[in-house]
Order: sequence, then C-alpha cells, then structure tokens
Amino acid sequence: MGKVLLSFDTEEFDVPRERGVDISLDDSMKISEYGANRILDILERHGVKATFFCTVNFAEKGEKTMRRILDGGHEIGAHGCDHWQPRPEDVFISRERLRELTGRPVLGFRQPRMFPVSNDDIRQAGYLYNSSLNPTFIPGHYMHLDKPRTPFMLNGVLQIPAGVTPWVRFPMFWLAYHHLPAALYRRLALRCLRHDGYFTTYFHPWEFFPSGEHKELRLSWVHNRNAGPGMERRLDDLIKMFADRGASFGTYTPFAKEIIDGLERRNS
Repeated sequence: MGKVLLSFDTEEFDVPRERGVDISLDDSMKISEYGANRILDILERHGVKATFFCTVNFAEKGEKTMRRILDGGHEIGAHGCDHWQPRPEDVFISRERLRELTGRPVLGFRQPRMFPVSNDDIRQAGYLYNSSLNPTFIPGHYMHLDKPRTPFMLNGVLQIPAGVTPWVRFPMFWLAYHHLPAALYRRLALRCLRHDGYFTTYFHPWEFFPSGEHKELRLSWVHNRNAGPGMERRLDDLIKMFADRGASFGTYTPFAKEIIDGLERRNS
C-alpha cells in the first residue's frame, strides 16, 4: 500500500508572540509538552513510530517528554535552537547539541517555519536529509511551485518536501487538517499515498492543547479550530484509516536511505 511518514515539529509554543503576547519559555513549554504527550499516547496506542523535529530549547527544557520520545523508538531530527529567532549557525549547533542530549544520531533537519536554509550548510553539518521545503503556493508564506514535490537530491543532500497533492499541489500539512472536513482530508491523504507510494505530513504539539479555552493566548480561529481533543480525534482517525488499508508507518531516516540507495542504483 505504501509508507506513511508522520512528523511533528516539536518546539516551544511561540505563536502567541506573533499576536503580541509575551509568553514565557516555561509557559510555552508546558503547552508544548502537554501536546507532545497527547501525540505520544496516540502513537503508542497504535504502535506507530514517527519523527520528531526538536528545537534545542524543547530538548533542554522538556527532559521527561524527550525521554518518552526516545523510549518510544521515535526518530529525533533537528529543528534549530530557538524557534522564535532562528540563526544560520543553528544548523550546526542544533545537531551537535541534540546528539549530546539524546545520545542518538541526528540525520535530518527541518528549518523553523519552513524558512529558507542554506543547503551547503546542511551538507557541511553532515545531515542525510533536509525536510524544509513546502512545494506549494501560500500567499505570504511559500512560493515553491517551481520545486519538485517528491524527494530529490540537492548538493549531496536528500530533500524530502512536505506533502502536497498531485497536480494542484494542495498542501497537506497541519493547517489543512484543522480546517478541511476531516473525511475530505483523509481522502486526499489516501490519494497522495496511492499516487506516490508514500505520504508525508507534519503537525505541532501545541495543536493538541485546547487553546480555544485560553483567551489569554489571543489566538485566532486559524489556530483554535479543532485544537485539543479535536486534533487528537483527527490524528487517531488518520492513523486508523491508513492502518485499515494496509499502509505501513515509518520514520524519515530509513525512508531517506531507501530513496538514496535507489537513486544510486539508477545512476550506477
């Protein structure tokens, strides 16, 4: 049936800062840790492994949650150091710091907010793959219709773009599942899997926190819609749908190695 690659951008919750709320790092971590543990509950219930792209802030402050991610057999990827203020050197620093904190290899990188990142830096830092491309068009955010929508090599690093539908390139990331009718999103996800042989999507732990009950965060309907228990149900239903159809679940590094091996065989 194909491979499903679930990933989670595991960072301190800084969205309120975009709305003028001076949320502390400790408070933002409480929200993100709450959501991460709801995600882990669902993955554990289904026996599914996923990839968690973590900031150094989250890894340092959320020690218990990080231990649960590691003990669950999930992959750790780098997501920079500070999500609010990403710096070019974080490509290097975050990999080394996460390796120190986890004792595990860190082979993948995803830039905060899918901002542009130097692929030369990614290569020099020693990453196997980069997952920082959303190959769609979203006014004010992304304009990448000229980029491939499926994995490709760039300067010796495998690029694993975020999932978009074939042809029209409708983005299948977190925001779509919040706002589309759940059944429609799942049908589109299944179409991507059948067309490409794999499906990728990503979410954030803070989406699984009931933010609509916390007016002090000043979040808009874009973030509050279906947040908390609604997203728990939707993630659970998404996993069930794929499992019922015989799909397998995996993490990014084995998938990346398989793609690279295939490319090397074709080029040999």
